[in-house]
Amino acid sequence: MTTFDSPSATRVWRVAALVQAVADALQARFATVTVRAELSGFTRAASGHAYFTLKDDQGQAALRCAMFRRAFAQAEQGGLVPREGLLVEAVGQLSVYGARGELQLVVERLRPAGEGAWYEQFLRLKARLAAEGLFDTARKRPLPIYPRRVAVITSSAAAALRDVLHVLARRCPHVEVWLVPCAVQGADAPPQIVAAFDAVRQACRDGMAPDAVLLCRGGGSIEDLWSFNDERVVRAVVACPVPVVCGVGHETDVTLADFAADLRAPTPSAAAEVISRDRIECLQALDALAERLRGRLERRLNGQAQHLDRLAARLSRPGRGLVAHHALLDRLAGRLARAATQTGAMRGQDLRHLRERLARAAVRHAQHAALRLDGLAVQLHSLSPQRVLERGYVWLTREDGRTLQSAGDVVPGDAVRATLQDGVLRLNVTDVHAKPVGGD
Repeated sequence: MTTFDSPSATRVWRVAALVQAVADALQARFATVTVRAELSGFTRAASGHAYFTLKDDQGQAALRCAMFRRAFAQAEQGGLVPREGLLVEAVGQLSVYGARGELQLVVERLRPAGEGAWYEQFLRLKARLAAEGLFDTARKRPLPIYPRRVAVITSSAAAALRDVLHVLARRCPHVEVWLVPCAVQGADAPPQIVAAFDAVRQACRDGMAPDAVLLCRGGGSIEDLWSFNDERVVRAVVACPVPVVCGVGHETDVTLADFAADLRAPTPSAAAEVISRDRIECLQALDALAERLRGRLERRLNGQAQHLDRLAARLSRPGRGLVAHHALLDRLAGRLARAATQTGAMRGQDLRHLRERLARAAVRHAQHAALRLDGLAVQLHSLSPQRVLERGYVWLTREDGRTLQSAGDVVPGDAVRATLQDGVLRLNVTDVHAKPVGGD
């Protein structure tokens, strides 16, 4: 029996330790790997994680894969629609699932194979335009419920145009279809699509605006549909003054024009379906409205007929109505007479009160005026020149009445008047002695 401390002893592993060692060896040997294979057995758990198998084209080997929720959500935003047999390129790291000891690839990025460069360009442009807000849900506009004129931007030779016309003719033949032809594939397609949207904007300015625009073409490879990933086309869709429905390719095809449009339809026929109301449904709705209108009219007519009957009954007995009106007039006349009497009494009482207040106010005013007049008389008397004369002063004036204020106002021989308290003296000046200015 071999002992554990023998130099030749074989190491005994625990399962978990061995699985972990294998996983470590894989990670050391293989960094990030890219695997090209067919997608098979795709499932998505309630947690959002995705699980699938990658098989080679010969069916001789298979590799289990796990893709976490965030990574798969990014792939979905990029337009990936997983389906059985889809050739893909998976980028991730090899690991060992410890619970079953199985080799698996933890996928970080998943894209359709053969479209790597196109796809990377698609994602970069999508991220940049999304950052500008061109794909925001808030800017999406509702579609018209009952369109009357629809502009269709596509190739005049495209099968998609025939599908759209067929659907519109079947569902709403009354809708006017305005074809704005353009190339939908190749290098000339983007500028022609932009020119078509320019024509729509010009029609809006000229008062010929359509109610909506259908941008459509049939399916194809990513190269065939690349015109609808052109930045110029995306900005033209966003700048369109009326709602845009994008029906480009098949249901699994996704372009940047789909994100920019107000509504994405899976196919051109579906785009025509969503923009149109079925004629039969419209007729049924009209029938229902007509029935409601008839019912309301009947109820209204019945009500008016009953009202007319009541008026006719009242008209057939006019005497009763006149008696009621006379009684009403008598009551109103009585109320008016009582109101007039009450108002007159109140006005007379108010007038007496006002007369008494006026008399009292006049007496108080006269007394106040008399007192003020006496005070003013006293003040006037105290300031009277007569009071000054009574104290022994004389008022000298010329013969013309001008007051003498200085000795220099007269010369010898001038006649002056001297007013005393009890009379007037007429005097002649014989001498003038003027007191020097500033003297005693």
